[in-house]
Parts: sequence; C-alpha cells; structure tokens
Amino acid sequence: MFDPMVRRLIDPPLDRAGVWLAGRGVGANQMTLAGLAVGLAAVPALALGHYVIALALILLNRTMDGLDGAIARQGRAPGPDGGFGGYLDIVCDMAFYAAVPVGFAIADSAANALPACVLLASFVCTAASFLGRAVLAAQHGEADSGARGRKSFFHSAGLIEGSETVAAFVAFSLLPGNFPVLAWVFAGLCFWTAATRVWWSFQEVQP
Repeated sequence: MFDPMVRRLIDPPLDRAGVWLAGRGVGANQMTLAGLAVGLAAVPALALGHYVIALALILLNRTMDGLDGAIARQGRAPGPDGGFGGYLDIVCDMAFYAAVPVGFAIADSAANALPACVLLASFVCTAASFLGRAVLAAQHGEADSGARGRKSFFHSAGLIEGSETVAAFVAFSLLPGNFPVLAWVFAGLCFWTAATRVWWSFQEVQP
C-alpha cells in the first residue's frame, strides 16, 4: 500500500549508490545473492534471541534488495540478463520472507510456532496472488504502472506489500514478546490482501 510513496523517497539515493557500485564491477545478481545470505543469517540470530542483531540483518537485507535493482538499471554491471535477474530477485525475496517467521518459531516454539505457521501460510497466499497476477498481466499485455519503481515484471497493488512486510518484521524484532498477536494480525491482513487481489484480477480479465 505504501510502496509507491516509499519508492519515491528511497529510489534517488539507491540509484546513486547503484551507479557507484556498478562502476566498480558489482553485479546485480551478486548483490541479490549476498542480500539473501544476509537475510538468512537473521534466522539463527532470531532463534538465539538476538533480536537487535536480527533486526540489523533484516534491514541490511532490504537495503541490498533495493541496491540490486539500482545496479541492474545502470546496464553496465556484469551478469545474466535483466529477465533472469528479476526472477532471481523475487525468488530470493520470497525465501527471505519465509525464513523470518521460522526464526521466531524456533526462538519460542511453545508460543510462536502456531502463529508463525499461519503467517507462513498467509505469505504463500500473498505470493501466489502476486505472481499469478503478473502471469495474467503478461497474458493480457497489461503494462505495469511504474508506481512501485521500474520493475522487470508486473507488480500488483495490495494492502500488504513490501513496505508493510518490512514494518511488520521491524515490529516483530522490537517487540518479540508480542510476536504471537502481531503475527495473527499480520497474517489476517495478508489473507485479506490475497483475497482482494484475486477479486481484482477477476474483474480485470472479464470481457
């Protein structure tokens, strides 16, 4: 929901950093994979209760996620074509999003396991509705509006998008004792997002 506004704020500094990194031979796909490694490192930090360290790793992962696109837009970085880069980016994003609830589930299985499982299920639904909408857009020749930045494929709007997910992860890390309640609430919002995307997609493809 807040992604367009956030993109307007963060894209200019990210693009400047992307120019600098691309000029020094850093590849977009290299940044994507390094970002995934950083994000996955948050899981053991969460599992051990090191929530401040985990939060720093989560925020660093999201920064690197923005940098890989900024590097790719320069067109000078080595690596596979942008089509594969976009594919790799979304796969790594989904792997990171799925990993964070696992860390909380391990940290306190008695309190967190069930809400973490439900949260993961809601992530599957939002991911399926998001990627499925991109397939429909490609089939119907529908162009992305560009409101969420320059993307390699169609990005559908929703109540819960990347910015809201990062905000939720920050809240989880700052208030780990409230993870069960926060996870239930956020999972509900994710299920709502998936349902509304399906409805909007149905409306868009009707003759």
